[in-house]
Amino acid sequence: MSTEQKVFDDEIQEDAVLERLGYQQELKRSFGLLGMIGFSFSIVTSWTALGGVLIVGVESGGPPVMIYSWIAISIVTLAVAYSMAEICSAYPVAGGQYSWVALLAPPGIARGILAMGATNNFIGANFILGQANLSYPDYTIERWHTVLLAYLIALTATAVNIYMPHLLDRISRGILAWNILSFVIVISVVLACNDHKQPASFVFHDFQNFTGFGTAFTAILGLLQSAFGMCCYDAPAHMTEEMKNASKEAPKAIIMSVYIGAVTGFIFLISICFCIGDITATAESTTGVPLIQIFYDSTQSVVATCFLSSLIAVIVLVCANAILAEGSRSLYAFARDHGLPFSHVFAKVEPKRQVPVYAILLACAVQLALNSIYFGTLTGFNTVISIATEGFYLSYAMPLLVRILARFSGHSKVLDGPYTLGKYGIFLNVIGFVFLLFASITFNFPTINPVNESNMNYTSAAIGVIGVVSLITWITTGRKNFTGPQIGAPNVNVRGVSEKDLGLVTGSDLSGSGIRSEGEMITEKDNVL
Repeated sequence: MSTEQKVFDDEIQEDAVLERLGYQQELKRSFGLLGMIGFSFSIVTSWTALGGVLIVGVESGGPPVMIYSWIAISIVTLAVAYSMAEICSAYPVAGGQYSWVALLAPPGIARGILAMGATNNFIGANFILGQANLSYPDYTIERWHTVLLAYLIALTATAVNIYMPHLLDRISRGILAWNILSFVIVISVVLACNDHKQPASFVFHDFQNFTGFGTAFTAILGLLQSAFGMCCYDAPAHMTEEMKNASKEAPKAIIMSVYIGAVTGFIFLISICFCIGDITATAESTTGVPLIQIFYDSTQSVVATCFLSSLIAVIVLVCANAILAEGSRSLYAFARDHGLPFSHVFAKVEPKRQVPVYAILLACAVQLALNSIYFGTLTGFNTVISIATEGFYLSYAMPLLVRILARFSGHSKVLDGPYTLGKYGIFLNVIGFVFLLFASITFNFPTINPVNESNMNYTSAAIGVIGVVSLITWITTGRKNFTGPQIGAPNVNVRGVSEKDLGLVTGSDLSGSGIRSEGEMITEKDNVL
């Protein structure tokens, strides 16, 4: 079979799976495995994410909490990633988590959840403004400067997503190489130039506390940095309708992005912690970005510091494109299921570019709204980090929860995708869910003591508002109109290929739904998708 024929057959299979869930293929399948790994890692990009929120770790426990929490969170995150990869393999649909909940939950609780954040724009703005402050010490960074620059980053990402979607795969492959190369350069330069490295006791033992809380509570707060650094690895799940051979390649991209992130993040944290100068000066740096201060303390050069910071800034700016693409595809899928007000608008796909333009604009509007929190509160950055991370973690927890409930309620289903965990699935589901639940609770804690109206963590309030809006939307329109994926949907029409011919292409009669109840008798072996 020629390569072209194989690619065509793989795409027909993926279109068939999508049709069986009740959806018509509308988006262009342009991503390969390497491009999707690059796309996912450009969002996860753990080492730059850890650097962007380094101030959280520096203030809440210091190097020991940063390093040990990273090891622990990386391990339990793998349990979540493997669990999600298995479900994604069986259900490669842009809705991701909320679609999986609707498909896998026991009867009566099959409803979904959607969450996203805009923290990346803050990180990009902070790195750019931090360089400006370092180069021109008389310049004072104001909160409104950060917000306006974050707006610009979001609007630029929106323009790229709307007018240059055909370049996303190439950009993703290119940024993967840039990411790894930048990682090597940053680590090598900092370690080589720094001549006043900290002792091992400072990195692995000495506890730092700038929060005003007790030791145990501060250590829990320090988990936020590591939790944010290992987030967003679900990105391939929301891009499956734009991937070639998504059932096989998307799970690989999810898992590989976590492994790459865990290794690079660990090396980065160890290296940076040895090179931290005065911990108080680093935490209170006028640049607003402790990592920039560490670069300067290590190199003693403004030019070298700006060069290293610019390497990271480029990654963050490209990350903005990927996050917006992921979020907009989630909104598009939700609107396609009539889950949003004006769903008929946000579910539209622009025929020429084959992208959901109105969903992209809505995702941009949500990011701008979240960035605006910084106008009103000094802890707005930490609040948006918490909202972003908790939103993602809750969305990860929901499909794991329904898998666990289904197992104990007798409605468990066997996932027939190419990638399966077998008997280890439920074990990893439970570990992953417990971790996600614990982390989601800690994200609501205040980060500075004493607590007042200007430094309060408003994450719980923001999540509450989202819950109220969701409830109102559900009552007014959702319960009447929301459909969700429909297993075994009729009227298959995959690119003009008949169902009879389609069965010949895929090697099956397509009568299955991609899952089977564990109690069913399987009389013949189906081919994998």
